[in-house]
Amino acid sequence: MNDHENIPKKGDIMNKRTKCGTTLALALCTLLVLAACSKKEEAPAASPAASQPAAAPATPIDPATVATINGTVKFDGTAPKAAKIDMSQDPGCKGTNEAENIVVSGGDLANVFVYVKDGLGNRTFDTPKDPVVLDQKGCQYHPHVMGVMTGQTVQIKNDDPTTHNIHPTPKDNREWNESQPPSSPAIEKNFAREEVMLPVKCNQHPWMKMYISVVKNPFYAVTDKSGKYEIKGLPPGDYTVAFVQEKLGEQDQKVTVGPKETKTIDQSFKAAAE
Repeated sequence: MNDHENIPKKGDIMNKRTKCGTTLALALCTLLVLAACSKKEEAPAASPAASQPAAAPATPIDPATVATINGTVKFDGTAPKAAKIDMSQDPGCKGTNEAENIVVSGGDLANVFVYVKDGLGNRTFDTPKDPVVLDQKGCQYHPHVMGVMTGQTVQIKNDDPTTHNIHPTPKDNREWNESQPPSSPAIEKNFAREEVMLPVKCNQHPWMKMYISVVKNPFYAVTDKSGKYEIKGLPPGDYTVAFVQEKLGEQDQKVTVGPKETKTIDQSFKAAAE
């Protein structure tokens, strides 16, 4: 064989150089793309404070001018007899239990949620730092109806020797469902949106039901066994006061209160039509 046959041709050398150049260019492009992606991934996430607007400061109220609303809520008609609840399915449920959907004593209606529904305009209020407590004892919720402000902590306790399963079923807030064994720590939750008479049940014990009313202002109350309620610290003005009962619906009243005035507003509910 002749030596000149082993010498690479000029065209072959050029082709090899071209291929090498192309390969090198592709490698460089790949490195640049990976570097760009890496920078995007390493970019710091926006802090929660930057993405969420700060809460508006509370509107000042002159304590020297505040008014009070109070009154009694009555049941018009023959009160239904409270149904006895059979709790024998769970040996850990002790004591007697009755349905609390309509609680009447001497014509006075308990567990009515009363709140200022309209008239506060653009006023804002601080969220209370103290929690409201919802207890489970005797396989009943205590209280049966409670009020809480948006964002306020609800502290749920279990004083029974059995497991409960707390399950709010809201329309406007986030639904959740959590088990709570005996002697376990309290569950702490809050509700971000206004929602009146939000139902809460226990999946373990179907008779256990209660209602949480979530509102944006502190002007609310729940009638006691004597049907009485009281709302203090209200700035003078024209308001709509709502009375809400879980089975009997809502009744509204207009009221005007002046500085330092105490005004009595009574309300009555009739039995629901069959």
